[in-house]
Parts: sequence; C-alpha cells; structure tokens
Amino acid sequence: MSFITDGRPYTKANIESISEGQMGVYGIYKKEGWIYVGRGDIRARMLAHYNGDNSCITNAAPTGWCAEVTSNAEAREKELIVELSPSCNKKVG
Repeated sequence: MSFITDGRPYTKANIESISEGQMGVYGIYKKEGWIYVGRGDIRARMLAHYNGDNSCITNAAPTGWCAEVTSNAEAREKELIVELSPSCNKKVG
C-alpha cells in the first residue's frame, strides 16, 4: 500500500513545517517516479536530504514528498521500497 498521506511540494519551508521528533517513514518523488524512501526523524532526515546529504536525491531534482508517522517504521520502509522501487534506494534492508 502506497503512502497514506497526500504529497507536498519539496521546499525547505514545507519540510521545516514538520514538528520535530516525529518518527516514521517518508518518500521523495518527482513526476516521473519515486526517488527515495527512508525512515527515522522525518524532519531531520528530510532537511538533511534537502541540504544535499545524498547526491542521488539531489541530482534527481525532487518536486514532492510525503510522510507517515508510525511506530513500525522499519517494516513500513521495507514494504514501501519493495512496492515503489525508488531510484536512489532499491535495496531493502
């Protein structure tokens, strides 16, 4: 099952609007498909990606993102990677 939340534009202001300390999964995408699926502190991880910590994500020129707060982030991340096959992290685990 894909993300249960609607996407938001991939902007620093949108990412900074996430409350600190929310743990879960997130996905980064563009019109052509999914770029990356990750887990952890959603705001911290998304800001790190936005600021260029992963060249694959940066080079893919994302336009949107979505996230889910969940206590089962590891299993949910694996499920989403298998389903969405993001270009920057196709490997599960």
